Amino acid sequence: MSGQLECCEREWHELEGEFQELQETHRIYRQKLEELTALQALCSSSIHKQKRRLKDLKHTLQRYKRHASQEEAELVQQMSAHIKERQNVFFDMEAYLPKKNGLYLNLVLGNVNVTLLSNQAKFAYKDEYEKFKLYLTIILLLGAVACRFVLHYRVTDEVFNFLLVWYYCTLTIRESILISNGSRIKGWWVSHHYVSTFLSGVMLTWPNGLIYQKFRNQFLAFSIFQSECLSPALGEGLISWGSH
Repeated sequence: MSGQLECCEREWHELEGEFQELQETHRIYRQKLEELTALQALCSSSIHKQKRRLKDLKHTLQRYKRHASQEEAELVQQMSAHIKERQNVFFDMEAYLPKKNGLYLNLVLGNVNVTLLSNQAKFAYKDEYEKFKLYLTIILLLGAVACRFVLHYRVTDEVFNFLLVWYYCTLTIRESILISNGSRIKGWWVSHHYVSTFLSGVMLTWPNGLIYQKFRNQFLAFSIFQSECLSPALGEGLISWGSH
């Protein structure tokens, strides 16, 4: 047997041994994954039961408080405060558990689990979201300036407006995923992006004409102003977020 063939045989035996170890590691991984899934289901079920019982208890305390003595009212107030704290704890727990998507995510992604199970993964996704906002705001600023002062064509307007529609649609999807993972994004902020998506769609489909041309320059000027205001704030927010 030649030396080269012996070397190949040794290499094969090494690969065979590593493959056996890999199979065992994968078997353990599958086992742990099944255990994790079972624990997730158990935690979700327990939280659901606790929340339902706490809700019933809260209503009972509210009814009892109307005719309670001062001492009893203080006890009711104390228990109500504990119930509120417990609800906040449940919110943090659910951020690490699979949950049903909201209507919007179901329409866009279907029934896909978007829960990120580690703080590192949540941080990375949030960081990517902040970078996405900053970079696209700069690109939109340059696009608005170009359309306003250089490119006076309907086709370039359509490209710019399509970019706006895509940007705001993507923002709403990413924000919905962040909310599913425990981010406390304000409702008005998300609603503003839904409205912006619709209005950008109106601009994209608006037929070219006298009214469109009159409104066009005002819209582009507003886009420039908005991007100039947001760019420094987004940059500071990204630095502040990254320092945590």
